[in-house]
Amino acid sequence: MKLVRMTPGHGDVLLAEGDLEVVEDEERLVEEFRRQLELGMWAAVPTAERGRRQAVMVRDFAEVPRDAERVVFYPPAAGG
Repeated sequence: MKLVRMTPGHGDVLLAEGDLEVVEDEERLVEEFRRQLELGMWAAVPTAERGRRQAVMVRDFAEVPRDAERVVFYPPAAGG
């Protein structure tokens, strides 16, 4: 699994990568996931449905499917 941050003008920036079957890797991924949320980022797991790009929002690492390839973090939309 990869944790990436969407950065305007730079695309995805790799934050952490690891195998969920390796305890140390999973701990590192959970720690980085939480850190990104503490920074105010939103998290989404990309999904593919009938050729369309979609994503499911997640608020806790436990919500991330074990078979997910990556989690994308991005800042909330400005304005309101």
